[in-house]
Amino acid sequence: MEITSAQNPRIKNLLLLQEKSRARREQGLFVVEGRRELEHCLEAGFEIDSLFVCPEIAGEKALPSASLRDPVRANAPGKAFSPQTDKAEGLLSRQASAFLKACRNNSASGYDIFEIPEQLYRKVAYRESTEGILAIVKYKSLSLEDLQLPEHPLVMVLEAVEKPGNLGAVLRSADAAGADAVLLCDPLTDLYNPNLIRASIGAVFTVPTVACTSEAAIGFLQEHGIQILTAQLQDSSPYYDVDMKRGTALVMGTEATGLTPLWRKAASAHIRIPMLGRLDSLNVSVSAAILLYEAVRQRQGC
Repeated sequence: MEITSAQNPRIKNLLLLQEKSRARREQGLFVVEGRRELEHCLEAGFEIDSLFVCPEIAGEKALPSASLRDPVRANAPGKAFSPQTDKAEGLLSRQASAFLKACRNNSASGYDIFEIPEQLYRKVAYRESTEGILAIVKYKSLSLEDLQLPEHPLVMVLEAVEKPGNLGAVLRSADAAGADAVLLCDPLTDLYNPNLIRASIGAVFTVPTVACTSEAAIGFLQEHGIQILTAQLQDSSPYYDVDMKRGTALVMGTEATGLTPLWRKAASAHIRIPMLGRLDSLNVSVSAAILLYEAVRQRQGC
């Protein structure tokens, strides 16, 4: 089905889901933009509700693999396409069609595909360097009980971090360092904020991520014998002097106020990153990367 107007109810709802966390929670839906992010999302077992494609923009860079570069039947004007039927008529552009085939093959149920022109797509897309692919995706919540951790897990914990960009950057570092989970404790932004997804470039889907209370996270970590290392300036040791080869949770708070007393009291040890300049604070995402890669260094025997 082709949509050309910004006043279309589906476009209006797409924008609502991008802008309002309440709408995301109430509908159980969120927005994913871009080929790479959507592929990670599908690989993590999420299901598409509806897909929006701009054929003028979705080119060779939007294709997931060369083996899928065959045109597929998509929706004709006036019809919504369902991957469970072959009755839809018409063809999307050859370049966009292979991506749609990959998406529908990863979806457990049917979903609608809508074709939108470039002018409208640029109004609803967040990124300037866009790929012509937007999807509304169904929520899938992960709980602490769902986590399957190895013998000596590496867990990143963030308490009340508010900025989606910082959260996304930490998730990217967690993915790069091979962290086993990220716990977002008492978060001030929802996990499916478009800015968070964009900043993480899809790492929110590649690293098991759970939103929970600090109390629940502390109980979970203690129950599983995972040491709690809190990053703080007071009463602490340099981070490189603490053994991180055993099961470890690296805990960080906000840049403005740091961690609450609850985490400081629950800590197995307090660690700090030495500050040699005049300022006493690093960006939380930079600090997280430093601590994560210290754990990697120790575990690899470097």
